[in-house]
Amino acid sequence: MTTSATGSQLEPQYHELAAQAVAHSLNTNSVRGLTAAEVRQRLNQYGENELKAKPGKPAWWRFLLQFNQPLLYILLIAGIIKAFLGSWTNAIVIWGVTVINAIIGFVQESKAEGAIAALAQAVTTEATLLRDGQKIRIPSREIVPGDIVMLASGDKVPADLRLVNSRNLQVDESALTGESVPVEKSTAPLQPDAPLAERLNMAYAGSFVTFGQGSGIVVATAGNTEVGRISQTIEQRSNLSTPLTRKFDKFSRTLLYVILGLAALTLAVGLGQGQTFAGMFEAAVALAVSAIPEGLPAVVTVTLAIGVNRMARRHAIIRKLPAVETLGGATVICSDKTGTLTENQMTVQAIYAGGDRFTVSGTGYSPEGEIRELREIRELRELRERLPVALEECLIAGLLCNDSHLEEKNDRWVVVGDPTEGALIAVAKKAGLSQSELVESIPRVDAIGFESQFQYMATLHELGSGESVRVGLETRPYGSGEESKVIYVKGSVEAILSRTRQMLDRNGNSISINRAEVEQQVELMAKQGLRVLAFAKKTVGDNQTSVDHNDIESDLVFIGLQGMIDPPRAEAIAAVRNCQSAGIDVKMITGDHITTAKAIALRMGLQKDGRVEAFEGQQLAQMDDRELAQAVEDGVVFARVAPAQKLRLVEALQAKGEIVAMTGDGVNDAPALKQADIGVAMGGAGTDVAREAADMLLTDDNFASIEAAVEEGRTVYQNLRKAIAFILPVNGGESMTILISALLARDLPILSLQVLWLNMVNSVAMTVPLAFEPKSEGVMRSSPRNPREPLISGKLLQRILAISGFNWILIFGFFEGVRQNTGDVTLARTMAIQALVAARIVYLLSISHLGKAIALKIRGRKVSISGTKAIALGILAAVLLQIVFSQWSVMNNLFATAPLNLNQWLICLLPALPMIPLAILVNWIDRPE
Repeated sequence: MTTSATGSQLEPQYHELAAQAVAHSLNTNSVRGLTAAEVRQRLNQYGENELKAKPGKPAWWRFLLQFNQPLLYILLIAGIIKAFLGSWTNAIVIWGVTVINAIIGFVQESKAEGAIAALAQAVTTEATLLRDGQKIRIPSREIVPGDIVMLASGDKVPADLRLVNSRNLQVDESALTGESVPVEKSTAPLQPDAPLAERLNMAYAGSFVTFGQGSGIVVATAGNTEVGRISQTIEQRSNLSTPLTRKFDKFSRTLLYVILGLAALTLAVGLGQGQTFAGMFEAAVALAVSAIPEGLPAVVTVTLAIGVNRMARRHAIIRKLPAVETLGGATVICSDKTGTLTENQMTVQAIYAGGDRFTVSGTGYSPEGEIRELREIRELRELRERLPVALEECLIAGLLCNDSHLEEKNDRWVVVGDPTEGALIAVAKKAGLSQSELVESIPRVDAIGFESQFQYMATLHELGSGESVRVGLETRPYGSGEESKVIYVKGSVEAILSRTRQMLDRNGNSISINRAEVEQQVELMAKQGLRVLAFAKKTVGDNQTSVDHNDIESDLVFIGLQGMIDPPRAEAIAAVRNCQSAGIDVKMITGDHITTAKAIALRMGLQKDGRVEAFEGQQLAQMDDRELAQAVEDGVVFARVAPAQKLRLVEALQAKGEIVAMTGDGVNDAPALKQADIGVAMGGAGTDVAREAADMLLTDDNFASIEAAVEEGRTVYQNLRKAIAFILPVNGGESMTILISALLARDLPILSLQVLWLNMVNSVAMTVPLAFEPKSEGVMRSSPRNPREPLISGKLLQRILAISGFNWILIFGFFEGVRQNTGDVTLARTMAIQALVAARIVYLLSISHLGKAIALKIRGRKVSISGTKAIALGILAAVLLQIVFSQWSVMNNLFATAPLNLNQWLICLLPALPMIPLAILVNWIDRPE
């Protein structure tokens, strides 16, 4: 008996065993079920059939963990030092910043704690069981391995079952396997290596019975089910950091070491020069405070929050703030096919009847669309007159040999029943045929339901003897003499063709069947990824009141073929093209058949080097890490993929340095969603499990919204970069000024409290508006930034150093000049600060959209200044705050500043002039590639 590793134990592969062998191995009776004593014993052994969530950390501990960040270490230490020195106002402000950031992180993280609880709900239901020879209905948590579970249409499968009986049983496993249509089940043993999506003799917990009846032996409950294993996978994986948080951590640690090193150097050199400990300690503290970008965490949070709001307006709901920036840096998007790239509605797109080919427009179950005759490869002819008889017969067969119907709900057509049958009804409606009218005119007498061993469905209908009935678009005679009833049959091509010798021509006359032509048409449809159904009819006598398999063993008349597919969304095709032009690879990872997946990929334009490289789950299972790494690089389609393989594919891409966005809607997608740099779940059709494991939800379940979110994410990163480029040069200039002044034993040109004002109030007032900057032209025409690029790249570092040097010269030079001329240290410090702010305003304009718009207007070019209101308000707020800073007596006492007269104000504006050419220079050096 073959075994496979799952977790730490080896468990049997029940799908390869006969049903009797499974019953024997689980010591159960497939006819009578378990006894009450056996149930009690097994409940003690295996526990209840519920997923137990791993005990989470208490809320107070999770809140404290929010402070476990290097940048917050610096702020906390600075606050402690300021409190130690008696500057409680400064300390409270600094601590307030850290607490606000911790609260935001705590709230965002708490929203992600429901993944395991959602998984538990996925298997909580009631079930019908056979125990002690009696049928009983009990809560699913009381089920134990060895129980016999009865299944019927509409039931949720309560545990993993090895099927014992199956009568037309169809199960929707899309949440687990990604298969877009219900799976026809059987009971025969399968090959040991059969992938999860092809284990036809198994029914898995959390899936739904859509048709038929069956029964099965419970082989796994709770955490041992396939859903349970996914639960364990999610539990074992900690919340991965995003590229933004990783870069911030690295930057913060580096900054921490630099600050501590410079502060220690300042203290040591000063003491070595014979200066007092108290004076040098104050200088070291001032240096530390000046080097810490206190306003940066708040600015980053605001920028990300604004990005969240913008994305929400474009149908993308962000659950974790850093995910905003992460999506903008995505280099690969792995998308499931169903619902995201496609309509998630089966649609007939090709018909062959009477020797003619037809194409069908429109998508989904909506009756909007046309059927056109395909005369030549590039020529379509509208059917202006009545439908050809053979085409009409083919559509009627699809309508009558059908157990489903369509309903209009909330302005949208939905199928009640099988999606394939819904597609047959929809295409008939496009031709003007009414299912209700046909059912009334040609009532059903008897039927044979679809069975996998026969691969067809048949229905017997009353035509009436020699009467005229409404069939399709006109009233015409149908049935005469002894032949007044008709059997319609639909099923696989092989099942129908083996029972036919004749076919209908265009006008409805019987002729000898051209099998070669029919098989050629089947092959053409299959190459397009279409699921092909064949249709046939047989007229019988009026005395026939039932239909069985013997009646359709021979003498069927072939009517035609209908090919259907879940078509790609038009807007998704455009979105894929935009992502590719932006340098983002799009890969399809799906549970569907490889032929269907490749056909969808071709329609979506997912080729790489002009071809679609596709791999199946079985191939991936046999690959080592090196081979898988090559496969994920070359492949664009991965079909019949198991949950563990989805996870492995994401990990392989990340190992190559890619920033991976993964979409999904099923239980099976949850581990990969959690592992990906950003998990994207469907907000509408998705399961609770997928939504709770994801970083982002799509409210319209549309791939086009991912592309829009990528655009917004890139804009957020650009604005973050502007914010960093604006904030850090002030810290650099302040630090250099204090460091050199302390080492030269001179008066400090700027005090620690004044530094705090610049870093917290002035910086935030002028930097927050950068978060509202509009997107730049060509944001989706450039390649993704290098994932390995540090937060402070080479060009950005050059910019920061250049502006920091200018700020140092400005502060130091202005302070020394005013002090020497006036002898007033307080006035010198005040004017140095105001001169610095004036230069900062010019620098802010140079990196903002408003400044560029003003420059272009000066040059006579027409340019929009929309989206620049925030920058203008930020500058106005900064100016007003600086007036208050120096002119209000309360502020003079609090921050040791002096009021300025008009001449002094004008002098403070002078440093803004040399900032103009410097800003132009650094913008040219740091221009986008």
